[in-house]
Amino acid sequence: MKLKRINVLYFSPTGGTEKIARLAAGELAAKLGVEQTFIDFTRPESRQTEYRFQPDDLLVMASPVYAGRLPNKLMPEYKAKIFGNGAPAVPICVFGNRSPDEALRELILLLEGNGFKIAGGAAFAGRHAFSDKVGTGRPDEADLAEIRAFADKAAEKLSGTELPLLDTDRSEIGPYYVPKKADGTPAKFLKAKPLTDWAKCVHCGLCARSCPLGSIDKDTMETTGLCIKCQACVRRCPTHAKYFEDADFLSHVAMLENNFTRRAKNITII
Repeated sequence: MKLKRINVLYFSPTGGTEKIARLAAGELAAKLGVEQTFIDFTRPESRQTEYRFQPDDLLVMASPVYAGRLPNKLMPEYKAKIFGNGAPAVPICVFGNRSPDEALRELILLLEGNGFKIAGGAAFAGRHAFSDKVGTGRPDEADLAEIRAFADKAAEKLSGTELPLLDTDRSEIGPYYVPKKADGTPAKFLKAKPLTDWAKCVHCGLCARSCPLGSIDKDTMETTGLCIKCQACVRRCPTHAKYFEDADFLSHVAMLENNFTRRAKNITII
């Protein structure tokens, strides 16, 4: 098939998903000899637009994994704003070194349902948003080699005249992963919100501008709306003034650090 561009669309509150999306798309662009355009789907204003792609567009769509699935607050917007009209797509999920669980299959089925033809999909490990100790240094050189190999195979498939239906499980998607505390019991932190250390806060407003749901008041720096625990405000605060103190959340982080520092495997489907 003849492609005119690669459209790289990503939701990436802390930057890890964007990094892997750009790496994979860059390899595909080099192999296919086409230009790239980038669509940052992270901020609320960027999700006001409806994106409709044509058969000569390739979509590389990357999403983080939250609790083993696509972010539940983003799912309605993915479904309502991104359409294929027969365009090929390469879905990518980025997970925090625990497991992608059902997220990649969920993204494949979502894109198929919105009119895309899937050339291949991948779930790549990155540093966990909750802890620098989980997924430290990923993607590393070994990951980059896997990304290149995946892109090579996807580019070869896209160079053909037709894309065959991707061989993947199309049964009902399973439940979300239930986060655990350090003692193995369920961690309940849905209502947890970031707090502010006012001795460190310089009122720069970066936390408010970084929040993908627009839930932080730009004047008070308080979280007044829904929090999806993406850690954008914590990770991007230049003075480290944002933090969580919810006991269940912190116990879940401890569980991750105790059990998921081993090297998780990437998953590719071609």
